[in-house]
Amino acid sequence: MKKKGFSFINILGLTIGITVCLMIFVYIVNEFSVDRFHANNDRIYRVMRGMAMDGRETSVAYLSGPYAPALLNDFGDEIEEAVRVAPTKGLVTIDDRSFRERRIYGVDSNFFNLFSFPLILGDAATALSNPSSVVLTESTAKKYFGSADEAMGQLIELDKSLPLTVTAVAGDVPSNSHLEFDLLVPLANYHDAGVMNVWINNGLYTYIRLAPGATEAQLESRFPQFMEKYMGENMREYGYRFSLSLTPLKDVYFERSTFDEAKHGDKTVVYIFISVALLILLIGCINYVNLSVVRSVDRSKEVGLRKVLGAMRNGLAWQFIGESVFLTLISCVLSVVLLWLLMPGYNLLLGYPLTVQWASWPIWTFLIGVVFVVGLLAGGYPAFFLSSFSPIQALKGKLRVGKSGVVFREGLVIFQFSISIFLIIGTLVIAKQLHYIKNKELGYHAEQTVILRIDNDDFYRNRNLFKNTLERASSVTSVSLMSGEPGGYFDGQMFEVEGRAEKWHSRSEFTDFEFVETLDLTVIAGRDFSPEYATDSTAAVLINRTAAASLGWTPEQALGKWMRNTVRDSERRQVVGVVEDFNFLSLKENIEPLVIAPMPDHRVALVKTTRGNIAQNLATIKEAYERAAPGYPFVYEFLDQQFDELYRNDLRQQRLLTIFAGLAIFIACLGLFGLASFTAVKRFKEIGVRKVLGSSASGIVVLLTKGLLRPVLIATCIVIPLSYLAMSQWLQDFAYKTTLDWWVFVSAAVVTFGIALATVGFQALKAARANPVDSLRDE
Repeated sequence: MKKKGFSFINILGLTIGITVCLMIFVYIVNEFSVDRFHANNDRIYRVMRGMAMDGRETSVAYLSGPYAPALLNDFGDEIEEAVRVAPTKGLVTIDDRSFRERRIYGVDSNFFNLFSFPLILGDAATALSNPSSVVLTESTAKKYFGSADEAMGQLIELDKSLPLTVTAVAGDVPSNSHLEFDLLVPLANYHDAGVMNVWINNGLYTYIRLAPGATEAQLESRFPQFMEKYMGENMREYGYRFSLSLTPLKDVYFERSTFDEAKHGDKTVVYIFISVALLILLIGCINYVNLSVVRSVDRSKEVGLRKVLGAMRNGLAWQFIGESVFLTLISCVLSVVLLWLLMPGYNLLLGYPLTVQWASWPIWTFLIGVVFVVGLLAGGYPAFFLSSFSPIQALKGKLRVGKSGVVFREGLVIFQFSISIFLIIGTLVIAKQLHYIKNKELGYHAEQTVILRIDNDDFYRNRNLFKNTLERASSVTSVSLMSGEPGGYFDGQMFEVEGRAEKWHSRSEFTDFEFVETLDLTVIAGRDFSPEYATDSTAAVLINRTAAASLGWTPEQALGKWMRNTVRDSERRQVVGVVEDFNFLSLKENIEPLVIAPMPDHRVALVKTTRGNIAQNLATIKEAYERAAPGYPFVYEFLDQQFDELYRNDLRQQRLLTIFAGLAIFIACLGLFGLASFTAVKRFKEIGVRKVLGSSASGIVVLLTKGLLRPVLIATCIVIPLSYLAMSQWLQDFAYKTTLDWWVFVSAAVVTFGIALATVGFQALKAARANPVDSLRDE
């Protein structure tokens, strides 16, 4: 209470630091707790299919239906339970109301035997035993029927053809689960689907629980024989080399696999956030240390008097550490209140609600640990420093902070601002990279192009009616049906190719004749597909420049060469054209070979409209859609907005890092402000004397600021090369990356130096403009 400014700066700095640390801690706890709530989670695994191609192994999460029963049959002693999970979408109809649901899982009847998702109503053992049953989550039940109780026994219809009765209501899926669903439907309803019967197909996850005593390594060692038994003939026929492996359930969330719709996290991001939290907390601790050392001269007589009266050095040290722990405790209490207030906004920033149990032991352990660790860290040096004072020098008032103390204090300020500048540079580089990606020429035109998912049977059956209707509309330039839009999924296929003994792997696009026109691709050799050539539908392909190059051909040499998709084609197809490369994948990946073939496997419709009235254009598309898929809600996306979806996590990182960088510079400047204030007070009389002797206000400002800004300048020189190395490493994740221009580092330095100058300059100017009479008349 006696030194309110000192207390305010320290408590505010520590509160912000601890709040950021606590925010990141609950995020980390949530990330590392994913799927840990399932009973026997240490024995649950997801079966992964590996595929060797081009000298590298690609891991895929999807298998086909026959795998699970075959695994149970062949490894009955080692595998206790097997469950298949097939993600799907569909239209749910209840009387005259319809809902487009994107989180539907087709699952085996023993789903709740393997996974511990709690049921609010219903029996887990029988909830999915009848093919006509359905399990809703609590939120979905409330959306449909008003409450979970009202939902039980009610009838819903899936995709206008499958009547289902609600037999159970599950609790909402927690955010720390990699599986996310709103409805569970028995997989028995899909027994005729190709993915359920054809071994080489893929489309569902397979989970197993090992028997007690069985090991992952023991089972994986027998998988090669298993694959040879069931897939050997297919692998030789189609040119694939498949393998199986097991991923522990606790590792699935952080696993990177190709073509996986399940929720995933990034360990690198988690470690970055841990580092940021510790660094920001450290900045708050450094403020405390610096201000305590600066204040030491004020407290020297107190220390001297206590020592004369018999106080021991250890007792004094523990007194100062106690003060530090008490301040930290106050900051912790304020941090918990602040975080509680900020949680809704924080969840919004993260994009999902964190599962936080405020009374859980990790939270309390963390808070208690922070109080003692930060209290000792922040109070340790001041306690050691203050308790070492000579009582004689202290009581005489001749105590001065030595040169070593000044160097130490400056070193701490250098460290503080190094962290701040590093975070600012990181924020600028991430923003620059995302801007580069967003504005990079992708090789196709995405403007005015609408995406519609062909995700129901009606739309699939009537897709050509939809296309023909729109092609007659004046507001539509072209329509194309395809297996995947740019930025979406492009399946990998094996091909027999003219002049090659080994089969060749390429990405594939199954489309119609309007694909090139709709995306405005450039044909660099040969021609586009054309209805003038009757054989184009079954005997022609286009390839991209990279595909031609990977086969050792120039675009012109590729023309007329034959290739055959080992799974899809019964006859060879000829290359009739080569298109210029375009970025059909994320810019984190290099452009890969692509084979474009007219085939009916369409999952997406792209509609390119004329410039003008967007609302009117959408109304035209909606009318055609409702004719093709009556009863289904009209859901669309814009192709040029795929950026936000593809780089959602990177955008989220940028926003959070910007906030944390701002807080870091704020806490650092708060400490600098405190140092400047105490420096001005300590040199109050000196300033008065200098003004009486003729010093100008500007001269005094320079005198007071240069010592405090020197550490900021040194920090800038130290951190710029380190930041360059760190951000160069971060950019390695992108196949296409921005340049690390000099202005990024200069901007960060100028911003930091400017804020520091404003902080120190304000106090210096205030001291310089003070009346010298006020500082001299008490002598």
